[in-house]
Amino acid sequence: MEQISNRQDFKGLYSPQFEHDNCGIGAVVNINGIKTHDTVANALTIVETLEHRAGKDAEGKTGDGVGILLQISHKFFKKVAQRDLGIKLLAERDYAVGMFFFPQNELARNQAKKMFEIIAEKEGLEILGWRNVPSNPDVLGKRAVECMPHIMQCFIKRPKGVKKGLPFDRKLYVARRVFEQSNEDTYVVSLSSRTIVYKGMFLVGELRRFFTDLQDPDYESAIAMVHSRFSTNTNPSWQRAHPNRMIVHNGEINTIRGNADKMLAREETMKSEHLKGDLDKVIPVVNTEGSDSAMLDNTLEFLVMSGMELPLAVMITIPEPWDRNHTISQKKKDFYQYYATMMEPWDGPASILFSDGDIMGAVLDRNGLRPSRYYITDDNNLILSSEVGALPIDPAKIVTKERLRPGKMLLVDTVQGKLIDDDELKEYYASKQPYGEWLDSNLVRLKDLKIPNVKVEEHSYDERQRLQKAFGYTYEEVMTSILPMAKNATEPISAMGTDSPLAVLSKEPQPLFNYFKQLFAQVTNPPIDAIREEVVTSTTIYIGEDGNILEEKPENCKVIKIHNPILTSTDILKIKNMNINGFKVATVPILYYKNTSLKKAINRLFIETDKAFSEGANIIILSDRGVDENHLAIPSLLAVSAVHQHLVVTKKRTSCAIILESGEPREVHHFATLLGYCAIAIIPYLAQETIHELIADDLL
Repeated sequence: MEQISNRQDFKGLYSPQFEHDNCGIGAVVNINGIKTHDTVANALTIVETLEHRAGKDAEGKTGDGVGILLQISHKFFKKVAQRDLGIKLLAERDYAVGMFFFPQNELARNQAKKMFEIIAEKEGLEILGWRNVPSNPDVLGKRAVECMPHIMQCFIKRPKGVKKGLPFDRKLYVARRVFEQSNEDTYVVSLSSRTIVYKGMFLVGELRRFFTDLQDPDYESAIAMVHSRFSTNTNPSWQRAHPNRMIVHNGEINTIRGNADKMLAREETMKSEHLKGDLDKVIPVVNTEGSDSAMLDNTLEFLVMSGMELPLAVMITIPEPWDRNHTISQKKKDFYQYYATMMEPWDGPASILFSDGDIMGAVLDRNGLRPSRYYITDDNNLILSSEVGALPIDPAKIVTKERLRPGKMLLVDTVQGKLIDDDELKEYYASKQPYGEWLDSNLVRLKDLKIPNVKVEEHSYDERQRLQKAFGYTYEEVMTSILPMAKNATEPISAMGTDSPLAVLSKEPQPLFNYFKQLFAQVTNPPIDAIREEVVTSTTIYIGEDGNILEEKPENCKVIKIHNPILTSTDILKIKNMNINGFKVATVPILYYKNTSLKKAINRLFIETDKAFSEGANIIILSDRGVDENHLAIPSLLAVSAVHQHLVVTKKRTSCAIILESGEPREVHHFATLLGYCAIAIIPYLAQETIHELIADDLL
């Protein structure tokens, strides 16, 4: 059971940060919501056809993972509950079915079951019984059998006074989160009154053969989503197989570390009427030990349980390109602008299918780096897959052939019995609130701020020379890095690879930035040209307090909009001297006496930051202006990271923004690391003054 436990002892060169995958996905949906076994069988055929998109071990007998998400079949479960357990299930959705991966050890399994029963009872839920899921381990490879969990289903009765559907699922969600944080040896595959997930470490043909439930003609569903996993840099396991509880995902989320960190920091401002009294039970929202797909699934599930509709949650986490897109309406731009002030994109090459048991949708990343094609047949079935030909269909039955387009969404509502296209769906959500009016009243644009009647601070030639020495500038850096960038507005081109020694092995003093390396996409990602593809790239940032994303209100977007995180000295003067209600700026020095230890200096920095916050500041400028023979600057990357972590720990991070005013950063890598460690914006005053010096010397 080590492979399905969150408490893994990682050894050697393995790290959870390496988790990426590139997979095959598919779905079969009856648009009218008519449940049939053919939907299940056809979805299994799709995943079996996508064998080339599924990984396997060297022996060729154990797969990376295959799974299917289905509606709970009342016809099937009513029969098996009566037959296997002697339980009479009432009407459809009056009960929930949970799928559990328990430890094989009988004592540990019984303890986990008992713990879940106690937690369920405390949450007002009545457990009707447990069912051992019929399976056929003989079809599995040796590695899959070695770590195979004991698979059981739990039947739970809907409490009186709790409505069917989402309200019931919300109570189940709270109980599951309490259980997950109390017992780390058991993985809850799914727990819902609407959907169920069957998955495991299979080859694609083994899913149907392993779970005999899926072979029963009485198992009927109107929605079926399938996934075959190719885990490029990962350890396959039963729990990492897809589907997750709401999505299947082909691709990778390159921004996942920042997304997950921001989601965890956002917990201090999130409040929901729907989870009133239970919010502390479900946080942390994101399990950072999961894969990138699992963390997105955690987030979407939390947003839905907090009252947000699933298509809206997907739209704000995976937005289409909107800022420079002249083909979309102003109403939609205002909608995306409003949510952009609170939620950053979960970005990367991705095709995602999602379902809550009533709807099934699909969305493609803004660059369109993963394919998804779909057919609609004359019997109102929608068949979608990573590629054409995954399911044999008579051409005479096909009425529509289409593909999912970059940034676009497709939605099937099986309750209303209709297919909703991207424009209709997004116009509906964009029209729900007067987002444009809210932005006009609250959003502050840096370019609109008045330039104060204050002289920009500029050092003399001798002072500048002294500061350049203090911050470690070299002649080579100025001439081969700063000068070309100022001249051509691009980073200078150099040979592929690097022959410079690792900073930790270098005999020369190194800036802290040099101890960090760039993370890059691991799976078939073409480089993005930010100039030629400006429609899908953005450098816009928002400065101020984060709003409560779970509640739509005008004050959420009371922030400063800045088009580039690299500011000039004039820009920072505007910010320091603005007099706008709702914003207060404080400058915190990151200097310390040279006889003081760095540890004491950082502790002092925390005290000064807390003081500024307690006095109402929601924009904190960390500044190293004032370096002299007695005062040193805390390395800017260390200062930014330390303050960020301190604010996260003290639950203040989303209540204030960090701007860095420093003479240290002067290379692209320096800015990348500072932004990566949560500086919102940077004023590299000494690098900019060095450019002025180059102009004065007629070198530029």
